[in-house]
Amino acid sequence: MFKFLTSRPLWVNLIAGVVILLLLLLFFLGSLDLITKHGKTMKIPSVTGKSTAEARKILEGQGFEVQIQDSIFYDTIPPLQVVRQFPEADNQVKINRTVYLTINRAVPPIISMPNLVSMTFRNADMVLRRYGLKLKDTLFKPDFAKNSVLDQLYDGESIKPGTSIKQGSGITLVLGNGVGMEFIVPELFGLTYREARAALGESGLIVGSVVPDANVVDTLGAFIYRQNPGRFDDERKLNHIRQGQIVDLWLTADKPVRQIDSAALVPPSNY
Repeated sequence: MFKFLTSRPLWVNLIAGVVILLLLLLFFLGSLDLITKHGKTMKIPSVTGKSTAEARKILEGQGFEVQIQDSIFYDTIPPLQVVRQFPEADNQVKINRTVYLTINRAVPPIISMPNLVSMTFRNADMVLRRYGLKLKDTLFKPDFAKNSVLDQLYDGESIKPGTSIKQGSGITLVLGNGVGMEFIVPELFGLTYREARAALGESGLIVGSVVPDANVVDTLGAFIYRQNPGRFDDERKLNHIRQGQIVDLWLTADKPVRQIDSAALVPPSNY
């Protein structure tokens, strides 16, 4: 072989070497197209809405690679169903392209129950949606805070904020009906204004007009000798009142003494 090369002029050997290199280059480029299937594309089939197993079978059957990219949770669709795919259906891509799938989780995630108490119904409903929870039902109870959330229930029991709960669970909201609970008018006679105001607040009642006698210097320490509405009506029957209603008060500096006729409540100065 060496004698064959040295028996020819140098320029002939150079030309022969260049020709061989070109042939090798052409062979390599041709093989590269064959290996990578350059220029060959396929349309990606739609697998959204199909089960993961069915989607994988379809895609791999057409030469695509399949990879689960993410998982989310919807309680309205079957577990392990394909929610999204990338690239999207009908895109033209290379036959060995990887298709990434987002699937619906088989097991709902665990979240912390939010605090909905004191929210308006509208805001509570928005928070439920944001947390992936469902509004199961609404119940109403007497309360002057109309459509305000008084309690949150899960399986018929109150559920505290921060309690672990499955996403997609149904929550029942207890709302105020805008009409306060009816009960007997509290007896305020003989209480100080400070005590009476606290008692009214605990009952969900509002202090209305406050009428002090001329001898009252310290309003908070003054005593109640009259109220409207009173505990009894003109027929000596117990009066009823609802939460959110107003009670007017009359004050005197000296602690009043009840007359034998309990319907007449007057300050000591009138005796």
